[in-house]
Amino acid sequence: MIPRPKLRRVLRVRRNAIAPRQRGQHAKALARRLGRHPLFVRARRVGAYCSNDGEIDPAPLLSAARARHKRVFLPVLRAHPYKKLWFVESRQDSRLTRNRFGIPEPNLRRGRIRLPWALDLLLVPLVGFDPDCNRLGMGGGFYDRTLAYLRIRRCWQRPRLIGLAHECQRVEAIDTGPWDVPLDGVATEKRIWSRGPSKSTAHRRTGGTGTARSTSATPDQVEHQ
Repeated sequence: MIPRPKLRRVLRVRRNAIAPRQRGQHAKALARRLGRHPLFVRARRVGAYCSNDGEIDPAPLLSAARARHKRVFLPVLRAHPYKKLWFVESRQDSRLTRNRFGIPEPNLRRGRIRLPWALDLLLVPLVGFDPDCNRLGMGGGFYDRTLAYLRIRRCWQRPRLIGLAHECQRVEAIDTGPWDVPLDGVATEKRIWSRGPSKSTAHRRTGGTGTARSTSATPDQVEHQ
């Protein structure tokens, strides 16, 4: 299996090679497809992200969410604890500022702050995914730390997690670690990939894809290998 850092580099190059016009087409196709999905239809509070580094853009889907009177929340980097996220409500006319990574985020002083379990649905960016909906992120561990409670407290069901990606970011398999938080599904411009209930339960119980694994490691200890 390709090591995670090398796979991350390959997939970032792949998604950045998509022409801007095609990215726009992918974003609209994803919005049409996911806009009909029950998890999106039922959600009242939707968390998402501002696209960066070739990520598929959730903006058309968020416009549809606001048109249906859903509330939209975007991530803000937390100073303490380190490498975790808050989610701040963002309206159509909200002004965004760039964080230390150059990614737009809402102003903490002008929006309502929510922790992730207050959201119904969280749309998660990713670098790569496999058919079992395992996620390869950028390597910073922000989402895994923020959502770690979903691994530990199996009865917690909020938010439901759907990764967003271009179909070209799919790979045969991604090696998972005990810190990884499983997605409920992945949506692309071509289809929606879903994790079966048994796999999702096994993953949250064991930290993997059904095989018991140690949960002593953290993203700080083992990420970037």
